[in-house]
Amino acid sequence: MNALPAFDESALEAQSENDRLDALRSAYESDIDGLRSAPLGDEVNNHVHTRYSFSPYSPSSVAFHARRAGLRVVGSVDHESIGAAHEMTAAAAICGIGSTVGCELRVSFAGTRFAERRLNNPDSIGNAYIVIHGVPRDSIGTLAERLKPINAAREERNRKQVDALNSIVSEAIGTIDYDRDVRPLSWARTGGSVTERHILYALAAHVSDTCESPAQTSSFLDSRLGITVSSRMGARIDDGGNSHRLYDLLGVFKSELVPRFFIQPGNEECVPVEQANALARELGAIPAYAYLGDVADSPTGDKKAQAFEDAYVGELFADLPRLGFLAVTYMPPRNSLSQLKRVQALAQEQGLMEISGVDINSSRQSFLSPESRGEAFTHLVESTWALVGHERAARAGIDRGLFGDASPVAGEPLDARIAHFARLGRESAQSGRR
Repeated sequence: MNALPAFDESALEAQSENDRLDALRSAYESDIDGLRSAPLGDEVNNHVHTRYSFSPYSPSSVAFHARRAGLRVVGSVDHESIGAAHEMTAAAAICGIGSTVGCELRVSFAGTRFAERRLNNPDSIGNAYIVIHGVPRDSIGTLAERLKPINAAREERNRKQVDALNSIVSEAIGTIDYDRDVRPLSWARTGGSVTERHILYALAAHVSDTCESPAQTSSFLDSRLGITVSSRMGARIDDGGNSHRLYDLLGVFKSELVPRFFIQPGNEECVPVEQANALARELGAIPAYAYLGDVADSPTGDKKAQAFEDAYVGELFADLPRLGFLAVTYMPPRNSLSQLKRVQALAQEQGLMEISGVDINSSRQSFLSPESRGEAFTHLVESTWALVGHERAARAGIDRGLFGDASPVAGEPLDARIAHFARLGRESAQSGRR
């Protein structure tokens, strides 16, 4: 039996969207890397970042890796950007899987009873992450326009953050230039955002170039930047053959340096939560609060011990519908089962849709999540298919989506609406009419 042909995945990161989609189509039709013949499982993931925020993957590459991993549905969720949406939908269709699109925003809870509390944002008090899920095709352009001033404010803050970072590292490695070193790492010119991770990746590349050899990286961090890493992380960043090396360095800097150069976003960047939710609903999308939960012994080992919403989570969830939320989103690998069962009970009590996904923004991460396949989370597969069906139905009018007044199941209980739209999502995926 002949081996399947190898595939140069860099073709999926071509400059042109059409070229990326053509490369994906060729790979799928040729069954390169077993792309078409790989068996599909039951797992879904609708929280994958692309190069339109920070990620090693274009939307076409996301679809490639998702299909090869056996995902049934994949979705793009980028920070302050909906730029991936059209390519994500087309790429998933090429691979014969479902898709859903959205974006992630930081919003302000000023004026609410949670204005002085730490919500789900490790870096800020009174600001929180939300996710706008299930953005209808006809609303993508409008949302992109509404995100432009937010990204303009973010870029202004990014420049100040680079200046602050330079005051910390310039003596050891020289200065980082925002326009030369940071912005070109992003897809800002085609509708993407520039994040703190782009700044950190630029720093990682700068440090890598400054060190005489990769093997000296951990000692360089210790002696020149005062950063001591664990033996395990030291082995990773000192390994010149480690293909994830710059992402590992980024992780070190995220933990050690961000608190020292981070500048709090202002009102132009973090709009009021009710305003953001009203926009999402106006566009026929589904605004979701992103539950983080207290971290003690992190199940994934990627977060320091810190308290977030758990001390007042009942009070918070009771207010979510009033603030305009229609859903809550969470990530099974990030929390304990007891935490998430409590969240599920509160969501059901408040009539909030439950949506899950696993945040992917690094080459080291797997597209599969064993924790998400647990018995307690099987209903989240149905919710994801409902998002697929919601986006499909909204093509006939944004008021025909899952929460729309013109939906054929408007007024029915939430679980009945989810079941209806999940069936529609599966049917559209099977027929290739996404």
